[in-house]
Amino acid sequence: MSSRENVHGRSVEHVVSSALQPVESAVYVVDPTPAVVESLVERSVGTTGHPPLRFLADEQVLKDVFEDFPVASDAADLVASGALDLRVTDRRAENSLLVTDETVVAVVTAGDRVAGLVTDEAPFVQRARETYGSAFESAMRFNLRTPAITAVRNSLETEFGPDVRGDFDAVLESLRSKRGDGIDLDEVTISLLVAAKNDLLLYDISKWGEDVGIASKATFSRTKTELEEAGVVETEKVPIDVGRPRLRLRLSDNRLLDADASDLAAAARDILDR
Repeated sequence: MSSRENVHGRSVEHVVSSALQPVESAVYVVDPTPAVVESLVERSVGTTGHPPLRFLADEQVLKDVFEDFPVASDAADLVASGALDLRVTDRRAENSLLVTDETVVAVVTAGDRVAGLVTDEAPFVQRARETYGSAFESAMRFNLRTPAITAVRNSLETEFGPDVRGDFDAVLESLRSKRGDGIDLDEVTISLLVAAKNDLLLYDISKWGEDVGIASKATFSRTKTELEEAGVVETEKVPIDVGRPRLRLRLSDNRLLDADASDLAAAARDILDR
């Protein structure tokens, strides 16, 4: 029997945090569920002293999780710092596993309960670490296309000033806190909402977005048209010395005009869902 205690709780976050509390060396995360991926990213971002994470995951699971810009941009920060390494495999385990130097933890969900079933039997742990370490080294790296949130924030402040960055941070934080409530705006929509709140030019925000790696100018233009047709934003022509007039973005619905930045995403979602 293991001398380590099994962990039980009502959330993956609790089980994962408890299972990795004393761990400092790299952890192999084998066949994680979306909930495990999100929990480990959230646990690691913005903190120090957490172990490096080496994911060996199903490619579609990673793609689905990283469609959420807040999670993906946080993960990109961890990748950039060397705290996270993402690899893909088509080999499935029976359960999501956390393989450390001293333990193997199987994360098992049953209804509304979650358990981390722990073994520290040395020969088994060593064999598991060798097996999954070898599989990790031979696996293909996952290409996370989302830019790191630190780079996004810094470039936004450099280009447009601290007020615009503050609004962007507030919208992003509202999406994090309300995850699961159906407020799922993508990064281009978020950027355009913040730009419209601050009366920025479409050309400027789309050029910034393309330069920082969020999306192409064409994607920004297409999304602007969709938001305009939905009554979320409107545009005003601004003449320039040479060439066609530029378009200034503005919020077009009173619910958006009256909303704080922290409520902007929810108000926009309500309008888009009409």
